[in-house]
Amino acid sequence: MTVRVGILGATGAVGQRFIQLLDDHPTFDLAAVTASEASAGKTYREAAKWRVDTPIPDDVAEMEVVETDPKAVPDDVDLLFSSLPSDVAAAVEPPFLEAGYVVSSNSSNDRMAEDVPLTIPEINPDHLGLIDVQRDERGWDGALVKNPNCSTITMVPTLAALDRFGLDRAHIATLQAVSGAGYSGVTSMEIIDNAIPHIGGEEEKMETESRKLLGSFDGAEVTLHGVDVAASCNRIPTLDGHLENVFAELAEDPSPEAVREAMRDQPAADLPSSPDQLIKVFDDSEPDRPQPRLDRTYADGMGIVAGGVRTTTKGVKYNCLAHNTIRGAAGASILNGELLAEEGWI
Repeated sequence: MTVRVGILGATGAVGQRFIQLLDDHPTFDLAAVTASEASAGKTYREAAKWRVDTPIPDDVAEMEVVETDPKAVPDDVDLLFSSLPSDVAAAVEPPFLEAGYVVSSNSSNDRMAEDVPLTIPEINPDHLGLIDVQRDERGWDGALVKNPNCSTITMVPTLAALDRFGLDRAHIATLQAVSGAGYSGVTSMEIIDNAIPHIGGEEEKMETESRKLLGSFDGAEVTLHGVDVAASCNRIPTLDGHLENVFAELAEDPSPEAVREAMRDQPAADLPSSPDQLIKVFDDSEPDRPQPRLDRTYADGMGIVAGGVRTTTKGVKYNCLAHNTIRGAAGASILNGELLAEEGWI
């Protein structure tokens, strides 16, 4: 089955990563790229200042950019990926949903809305059932699905693995790459020879989104997980790859090896972009891993890497890492799109 897809906000940093990841995709055929009114009518090559480390696919380079408006997108597009800034997406996504489009969105708006699935396919695929609730409540034929924040998606698969030991509390300190702020988000004068111990809104996203992702769906609503999450978010001068230090308090007292095995056993999804092993775990012989430069491209950037597992008086501590613009952004939305297709929502 071939699914025709489009990208809303295709010229930005995440939009470019969408284009890279969709090139030669086994299911998705890119049929539309949208951007601002100023870019509409240009070829993609003319409209986008390409910054990804692979060339623009030839067919996309000559594709005409259209305005981000339902009337401008072809009717036969089955699925839209949204990489719009959240304030723009909040205004732009609803008209597409009312027009009947299914939208898999990386934008942060509506992630915590009660009727919007916030989904990691390997963790909570059943939450897509909220689409029926959403359609009933909002009266549209389309569907809106969100993926979580790039820092949230790094730790949640590891926390899901630990939940078998009774996950009570999780404290996280992040070391986040500059690409998470977009190309012009952090200037070189701010970040070179420096670390910035604050990222606006990031801590709240990690603390709330993780509880929704780990929560239970009863067919009508999601009950948030009871874990108490506290995050401290820091920007450091790496290009890609968010590294996180996690301190988890558990009801049980598992050994480090039991924790490592639980993470390794966390199931993958039977989808084209899901890795065969979701979480790669380093043992005690490599206590200095994972590292962003060495490990961010595990499973083509779609996997999670963990290491440094040690016990504490109340649980365990460890480090985890993911590629923030692949697994944490465009790749996460594409994976959600694959789940939507697999389960017949499009």
